[in-house]
Amino acid sequence: MSQAMSVNYYQSIFDSMHTAVILLDDNSHILYLNPSAEYLFQISAKRFIGLPVSSVFSEEGFALEGVEKALKLGQRFTKRKARIRLPLTEIQVDYTVTPLVDCESKLLIEFDLLDRANQIRKEEMLVSSQSVAQDMIRGLAHEIKNPLGGLRGAAQLLQRELSDEGLEEYTEIIINEADRLRNLVDRLLGSYQSLKLSCINIHEVLEYTRKLISVETQDIAIKIDYDPSLPDLMADREQLLQVFLNLVRNAVQALEGSNNPTIILKTRIKRHFTIGNHQYPVILRVDVIDNGQGIDEHLAEKLFFPMVSGRAEGTGLGLSIAQSIVNRHRGLINFSSEPNKTVFSVYLPFGESDGSEG
Repeated sequence: MSQAMSVNYYQSIFDSMHTAVILLDDNSHILYLNPSAEYLFQISAKRFIGLPVSSVFSEEGFALEGVEKALKLGQRFTKRKARIRLPLTEIQVDYTVTPLVDCESKLLIEFDLLDRANQIRKEEMLVSSQSVAQDMIRGLAHEIKNPLGGLRGAAQLLQRELSDEGLEEYTEIIINEADRLRNLVDRLLGSYQSLKLSCINIHEVLEYTRKLISVETQDIAIKIDYDPSLPDLMADREQLLQVFLNLVRNAVQALEGSNNPTIILKTRIKRHFTIGNHQYPVILRVDVIDNGQGIDEHLAEKLFFPMVSGRAEGTGLGLSIAQSIVNRHRGLINFSSEPNKTVFSVYLPFGESDGSEG
């Protein structure tokens, strides 16, 4: 089997794999990189084909231990939690080197990025717990809303029958508080409205958001870092607008008292990205970045749950509803936070969302 035939034989299989795969010859030169490997190591296959694998990365400053052992012994070699050095960073991976027989490709190396694997598990737990919490809140909201109508109606009837006008103040309080509770319940249920899907430009939504927030506050710089090559997205414009308004307003509130308060809206393409148990070839990532003090650690694990807020005056519904909307677009909101840099990332697959309720 020729070298070209060998690479082509494996390519149809490896191109679709989430696992990063590299094929080497017996001199440890690269014959093939699949798209996941290009993404993991942030390199172009065309540029590195034919070069030594050591030109891409090293293990603790030296050649991969597994490459040398697999070539020498002719046996599969696996290493856990290996620290791989790239030109600009370092990553932790599990990797396996497998000798190949009867073909020009002598070694197959498979890499699993541990940081990303842990992140996927965290995201799966986030989606699952969010779904359970939303179902519980939705059921509770319906149970609260039913008697509220009767309570308000009874207060109105009582108000009409009172002969002492001074007592109307108390019935008015009952009516106003019933209305306030109803509005709260409506917000709890609002994210379950059916999606009205259309082809939208995400930058138009973000620019509309930026202009609205700029009118509300003139003391914060809102900068943009857009990828102009992004395709359109099938989504509900109004509900996504609600998501980004919430995220940017949260960023504004997080910047109170900060020096040089700045928000950045950033868009990028992500390839071979997993959300829940589904891998998407291409998705959209939108980052809302602020240089505030960051999120308290005790809030981090439950930030998207209903009724959880870092502000005394907050209802704790905004992020929960935003997460629910993005989930129903088959996407996810995640975040990272440290002093002077908090990033809320919205991941949205290209293509139609289900639009279903619940």
